[in-house]
Amino acid sequence: MAGKMMYDVIVIGGGPAGYLAAERLGHLGKKVLVVEKNYLGGTCLNVGCIPTKSLLNGAKQYIHAKEAAIFGVHAEKLSVNWNEMLAWKEKTVETLRAGVAAQLKRVKAETLTGTGVLIVDGAKRAVRVGENVYEAGAVLVAAGSVPAMPPIPGASGNPQVLDSTGLLSVKEIPRKLCIIGGGVIGIEFASLFYSLGTEVSVIEMLDEIIPPMDKDHAPLLRRALKGIDFHLGCRVEKIDGGKVFFKTRDGKDASLDTGPEGVILMAVGRRAETASWGAGGAGLDAAAKGVTVDERMRTNISGVWAAGDVNGVSMLAHSAYRMAEIAVADMAAYLEMRNDTARPGLPGPANVWRGNAVPWAVYSLPEAAGAGLTEQEAALRGIAVKKAALPMTVSGRFIAENGVKAAGNVKVLADADNGRILGIHLIGPYASEIIWGAAGLIENEMRVQDVRELIFPHPSVAEVIRDAVWSLGES
Repeated sequence: MAGKMMYDVIVIGGGPAGYLAAERLGHLGKKVLVVEKNYLGGTCLNVGCIPTKSLLNGAKQYIHAKEAAIFGVHAEKLSVNWNEMLAWKEKTVETLRAGVAAQLKRVKAETLTGTGVLIVDGAKRAVRVGENVYEAGAVLVAAGSVPAMPPIPGASGNPQVLDSTGLLSVKEIPRKLCIIGGGVIGIEFASLFYSLGTEVSVIEMLDEIIPPMDKDHAPLLRRALKGIDFHLGCRVEKIDGGKVFFKTRDGKDASLDTGPEGVILMAVGRRAETASWGAGGAGLDAAAKGVTVDERMRTNISGVWAAGDVNGVSMLAHSAYRMAEIAVADMAAYLEMRNDTARPGLPGPANVWRGNAVPWAVYSLPEAAGAGLTEQEAALRGIAVKKAALPMTVSGRFIAENGVKAAGNVKVLADADNGRILGIHLIGPYASEIIWGAAGLIENEMRVQDVRELIFPHPSVAEVIRDAVWSLGES
């Protein structure tokens, strides 16, 4: 064991939760070490959110150019250069990765490449990286997640079966693509490659795509994804080369063949990474879902917090950002009082996790987004709701920029008793850029009358929310 170095906080993982926590801690004047085994930025920046959006933007530019004649714009000899799209993706990732490194350097947070292993020994909190041990007053575990790979016969070792990371770097656009899983990852890749000319099929075990979506909106999105072949309520049995065998919802045998050069994407979700950094050995309560935490991201071990995908609470990058801020506030209070043995009674700040209005988005073509309760969730909770659903063609800007035939819809749910806004769901262009405001209405418990009194910019597509609220009954 070579040496002993002491920090205020050591962060295991340099993804969204990890690097943002380090930045916030640095601003507080804390001595911080970030241990990352691959690249700063984590899955989101390197092989997730950012590279997929880079490629999706290229695909959307291509589709918009193809369909621009309706606006009087005629593009000739359109083509897609996949290598140039990949180069743009890599340039984007490298630029943002360098930005993360620069920001950590700016706040004097140290970084170290390697696999960090948590050590809990009595009152000691430390992280081992190789032969070195680094001690800290507190440790934040932000180890992220990894793609889930179910044990489907014929999948392991099959060069035609890829996870999302592998598909982001294929050398050429596949002629055929079979996607196992109709969640967010699967639908975004389906939209990307179908837009570029790939023959795309999606096999989903459940009865509809994007399971968390409102049950009125999911089929609207699916029908808007024209040209993609969906097989719902189907269970994959095995894979042989480029051929996928599955059971249909009525129990019949079926198969899809992508051919010898086709690609099969395993997109059945992600799981918390709890193995590489020694959760079990450290004594943390780590179930299959992830590391168990309370509303302040505290684990069952004093002096150890867990934020981001690793705790399984909400596996979204923006959720990881908020969890990091909550953990930092609590760690800062803990570090000031770490000699106090009555840890459960620590006077922490009012920063706690509230998951009732976390926005989500699907960056397909068209986009979809939502925040708050779906109609089905409200029913399960016994909450009576009033609802309004409108096509986005009620927006003048939407028609001006997309035409009257473009897919788009807004659905607003309010508590039938007190008029409080409970859920807002969108399908259509700009949905991902509008939903944060919808989440704010829900988070701040605004009522129908409150939203009616707000002024929305005109013309804007966001006005569809106000229109839907006005179409609800009086409260």
